[in-house]
Amino acid sequence: MKDASKSSLRGQVAVITGAGRGIGAAIATTLAGMGAHAILCGRTHEPLERTGATIQAQGGQSSVMECDVADLRSVESVAERVERTFGRLDVLVNNAGIGGGSSPLHQLSPDVWDTVINTNLKGVYYCIRSFAPLMIRARAGHVVNISSLAGKNALPNGAAYSASKWGLNGLTYSVAEELRVHNIRVSVICPGSVHTDFTPHVGKSPDKMLQPADVAHVVAMIVTQAPQSFASEILLRPTQKP
Repeated sequence: MKDASKSSLRGQVAVITGAGRGIGAAIATTLAGMGAHAILCGRTHEPLERTGATIQAQGGQSSVMECDVADLRSVESVAERVERTFGRLDVLVNNAGIGGGSSPLHQLSPDVWDTVINTNLKGVYYCIRSFAPLMIRARAGHVVNISSLAGKNALPNGAAYSASKWGLNGLTYSVAEELRVHNIRVSVICPGSVHTDFTPHVGKSPDKMLQPADVAHVVAMIVTQAPQSFASEILLRPTQKP
């Protein structure tokens, strides 16, 4: 029997930010494996090319478009290129994000605060502002924001990161109400600690931690959900505490 999941997104276009490594690379590879043309976005070209090579080796399609989500003009440029090249956008995954050090808030540099908020929160605003019009014209689409359980719980010595994710959750709930009238579904995924090379978690067992593929699996579920409903928020936890 043919695996329908391999072609369930055929003909669709998906933009994934932070697609060069970790969670973003896993999401991009998964969506491409489902038939979508994956637009790989990130600040550094080489990691994006590696993700693209993996997708190509698996028979999928992708394009690399360098983008700094904290720079509105950079995001607008990619949106214009996607519209010019493909004429559509079906899935936007706002995954790009950074940590922000480990220190009490009163000792945190204002520059670090600005960088974290600009990337994790303002960057999502820039992407939705730039890409949502393509979906609105088509009266269809999915926006999936990758948040964190730190956006639901206290995170001592990580207040800037936590604030950015709490803000992202609130942004998601509000934008979901704004865009649902256009038949666009907006969801947020809040994973616990995910084992990646880019974000090590000292003292936690990698074997028990979430893996990037776990987050990608949830994205795949969201974008293939029946049209009469949508999952507005998913909390993703490891089976055993790491």
